[in-house]
Formats: sequence, C-alpha cells, structure tokens
Amino acid sequence: MHDTPSKPPAPRTMRTFFVVWFGQLISTLGSGLSGFALGVWIYQETGSTTLYAMSMLAYALPTVLLSPLTGALVDRWERRRVMMLSDAGAGLATLAIALLYLSGRLHIWHIYLATALNASFTGLQWPAYSAATSLLVPKEHLGRAGGMVQIGEAVSQLVAPAIAGAMLVTIGLPGVLLTDFATFAFAVGTLIMVRFPPHQLHPAGQEKRTSLFKDAAFGWRYILARPGLLGLLVIFALSNLFFGLTNPLLAPMILELTTADRLGFLASIAGLGMLLGTLVMSVWGGPKRRIHGVLGYMAASGLFIALLGLRPWLPLMTFAGFCLMFLGPIINGSSQALWQTKVAADVQGRVFSIRRMIAWSTTPLAYLIAGPLADRVFTPLLMPGGLLADSVGLVLGVGRGRGIALLFVLVGLLTVIVSLGGYALPRIRRVEQELPDAVGEATPAAATPEPATALST
Repeated sequence: MHDTPSKPPAPRTMRTFFVVWFGQLISTLGSGLSGFALGVWIYQETGSTTLYAMSMLAYALPTVLLSPLTGALVDRWERRRVMMLSDAGAGLATLAIALLYLSGRLHIWHIYLATALNASFTGLQWPAYSAATSLLVPKEHLGRAGGMVQIGEAVSQLVAPAIAGAMLVTIGLPGVLLTDFATFAFAVGTLIMVRFPPHQLHPAGQEKRTSLFKDAAFGWRYILARPGLLGLLVIFALSNLFFGLTNPLLAPMILELTTADRLGFLASIAGLGMLLGTLVMSVWGGPKRRIHGVLGYMAASGLFIALLGLRPWLPLMTFAGFCLMFLGPIINGSSQALWQTKVAADVQGRVFSIRRMIAWSTTPLAYLIAGPLADRVFTPLLMPGGLLADSVGLVLGVGRGRGIALLFVLVGLLTVIVSLGGYALPRIRRVEQELPDAVGEATPAAATPEPATALST
C-alpha cells in the first residue's frame, strides 16, 4: 500500500476531488442516520442520559489515543486505499450491529464497541482525506474545498434526524443501519473509480523510518518546531474544551423551556445555519488571511455561545444557535486551508493526526465533567434561594436550566478571551508570514528547518 504508482500522475484538477467528495458526502449522511437512530435506541432502552453520553465518549477516546499511529500509517500507505479501508471497516462495523439486532442479541456494549471501531477507522480516514485534498485541489481552491468537505456534516445535522426518525417508524433500526452500510459501499465505489496523483517527497519527510512509533513522533516534532502552528493548536484545544462542556448541556437547558419537538425544530434551524456556512465557505473560500478566519470568527462564535444562555427566550436562542453553527465551517475551513498550505503533502498524515490528537485532547475531559459541573455547581447557584439568584439571576433568570445558562455565558466569554489572546501572540498572528507555503514544493528552500530546541510562542 505504498505510494508507488505505476501510471503517470494525474493532473491536479477539481474533477477527481468532486467524485471523492460526493462519495464521502453520501457516507456522512448515512453515518448521521445511524448515529441518530442508535442514540434513540440507547435512550429508549435505558432512559439514561449518562449511558447516551458514554457513546459520545466511546467515539472521542479512540480518536485522541490512536491519532499518532493512524497518521504514521497514512504517510506510509497510499491515501486512496486508506480511505477505502476506512469506509469498508466502518461499514462492516455498522453491518455487524444490524445483524446483532436482527438476531436479538444486541446489547449496549456492542454499540459502544462499534462506535469505537468507527472512530478508529475515521482516525485513518480524516488525515488521508485531508492529505489527499492537498494533492487533488489547486492551492488557491483549498479554502473552497474545506467548505465543501463540511457540507456533509451540515447536511447530516440538518436532515439526518428527521429522515432517521421517519425510517425508524417505517423500516426500523435494521433498515437504518443497512442504509448506512449501503452509503459506505457507495463511498468505496467512488474511490475505486478514481486515482490520486503521487505526492513529491519533501525533505522534512525523508528522515529514515525506523519504526511506526518514531514515525508517529515525527508529527509532534514537526509541529513543535513551528510555534505558530503549535500555538494555534493550543487555542483549538481550549476551544474544544469549552464547546465540549456546552455540547451535552444544550438540550437539557432548552428542554427546561419547551418540548422535545420544538427542540428538534431549533436543532434543524441550527443545522441550516451550518449548511449555509459551508455553502458560503465553498463559494468564498474564506478570508485571504486565514488566521483572521480562525481567530476572528472564533471570537464571534464565543459571543453567540454567551447569547445562548443570556435570556430564556427561544427566538433569541434560535438566532444564536443559527449564527454559531454558521461560523463553524468558516473557522474550520480557514484552519484546514492554512494547515494544508503550510505542511508538506507527504508528511500531512503524521502531522495532521498529531494536530487532531492535540485539538481533541480536551474533549473527553469535557464530556466527563460537563454533567457533574452543571448539576453540582452551576444549577444550585441559580435555583430560588441560590447564591447568585438575587444578582446574576436578575439578568439570566432563576430556576432549572438557568445554572447551565450561566455556564454558557462564561464559556462564551472565555472563548472570546482565548481567541483575542491568539492575536496578542505574534507567532500565532503572523504564522502565515513566517512559514513558507509547502504545498507542491519539494526543494530544501521549502522546508522550515527544525531547531535543536523548541521555540516558544
């Protein structure tokens, strides 16, 4: 599975990318269907939000722990075949859950295991897809490509719950799972139809490979030698910690104000915002200075997180959720384009996996502490007679769900502070000027030399 193609290299055009992108779009939609359906099944079987949250943790942990090794494997293997392996493996895990259900043997731990396997295969898929995009798309269109990749997530969030709900009523859980398996097969079929151009070897990636673990460590050394990229990762890790605290608590906060069907409507409006954001990013490509697309829009997203908790008024919360999800694709697309431009193509698997591990490292912690933090710390503060009921409660309101609202406001303000703090650090603010473009270059001048000691941000 090494990068030793026998055919002449394909030209770098958008056509091949469109074929691959469409296959992954269909697969992402299928994953959204099965993810929603399995979540409903867990809750209906157990009535436990904690057990449902553990399925989120089952996905997050393998993503963080296996990222360094999956990145090293991606750089050793041909990216198209890695993506085929990932789609096939995740599809088979989904098929196994369907067969267990049909045989009457499905247990919750089976779903956790399948979720962890899916996360592991996704850990291979994401760096391979990201690195392949750098090979398939001209540099000036990377921002648009990043927006297009996020369309799948937006479409999944917008339509998957409604479609999966209807499918559960009509064809049941096995039908949903088998549909997801078919979407994985479709994605594999699109990959069979195309071929990827080979990447040129970059001097930074030609150091002798003595073991898989040393290959994995290379990604860390590569980032450590570039303090601007490292600082940007720290900001994303903090942002993911904050978002991870609010993500499991949004539904409980809103359900204290309204019914489940209205919650679903609000979620659809938010999904529409994400879809619109991906379309805008796909056409626009993001700011010319990518760092503004990351830090500037991240600061704005913090304001909308705070706005979600400011008042117990559903129209305001719906507006804030729509705007928050609209900004996400611009932030992520700008970040992706920046990394794809500054990191040499033949080392992107290793580097991007370490990047993902660092950025996601705080998410499992957030999922673990969000519930206890809300129930034992913030909720009592804004209950009638609570410590902050007669002060902060005059603004945010008092009662169930308003303590969670206070957490949202604090998280939003912290997000703004961290984002603006990135601008205050020159190595982060000027990362695009300090690091030369590495995409498509294979000369020593394109490499940023790695110092003997790490530089400080």
